[in-house]
Amino acid sequence: MAYDIQKIAVISDIHGNLTALERVLEDCRARGVSAIYNLGDLAGKGPDGPEVIDLCRQVCDVNIFGNWDDLMLREETQSQSVQWHRQRIGPGRIEWLRSLPFSADILLSGRRIRLFHASAQGVWHRVYPESSHETKLAMFQNTALTGLEQPEPDIVGYGDIHHAFIMPFFIPKNKTLFNAGSVGNPLDEPRATYVILSGVCNSEDREQPFGMELIRLPYDIDGVIARARARGVPHADELAIELRESIYRGMQKK
Repeated sequence: MAYDIQKIAVISDIHGNLTALERVLEDCRARGVSAIYNLGDLAGKGPDGPEVIDLCRQVCDVNIFGNWDDLMLREETQSQSVQWHRQRIGPGRIEWLRSLPFSADILLSGRRIRLFHASAQGVWHRVYPESSHETKLAMFQNTALTGLEQPEPDIVGYGDIHHAFIMPFFIPKNKTLFNAGSVGNPLDEPRATYVILSGVCNSEDREQPFGMELIRLPYDIDGVIARARARGVPHADELAIELRESIYRGMQKK
């Protein structure tokens, strides 16, 4: 039996790393990806915030609001680093970030899939693999931010923590939580990371094929670090350790 299988890329946390984004987009083309959902945090940390935003506006079918996108809206922030990135991306791009939706729902081979940046509670509410079972189950609940009227999802995908995983739930059955990792600032393995979902779009039939695949790609990390230093990116040394060794900057002095 022939099926019209489509591939959907779920990317997240590019953080101003154009080189990593271009590597992922090249891989998406090679794998026949038909749509790209971006879960937010486009700028900040890396040297290429304006370029990343412009490219994502062109190529992503959906762009979702993240916590660093929220930081870019804050005119009165005391953080010199955030101010540096705000000034680089400029007011037009900041207003575009302000317009981004909180979440997106997809129907794929009978699975209702919900995508957001951090959690159903908000872009600053962080959920880890080791969080409690109750905390992770709350990711599947409707909230005022995701919308209260539609059916609850079978699968939830998010970004934010820069650690990729796919986690099935046995109680209740038929639930899966996944994290798309980070394209431009991964903190589990120093490779650009994203997820591909495959199935029949807008179909209620769970008997149709469905798949999830975690992709990790090498890219020119040294080139990104050199560009960050040449452009005077704040905390470039900490960024270099994050990109090369996947050690979060807040843990580097411990």
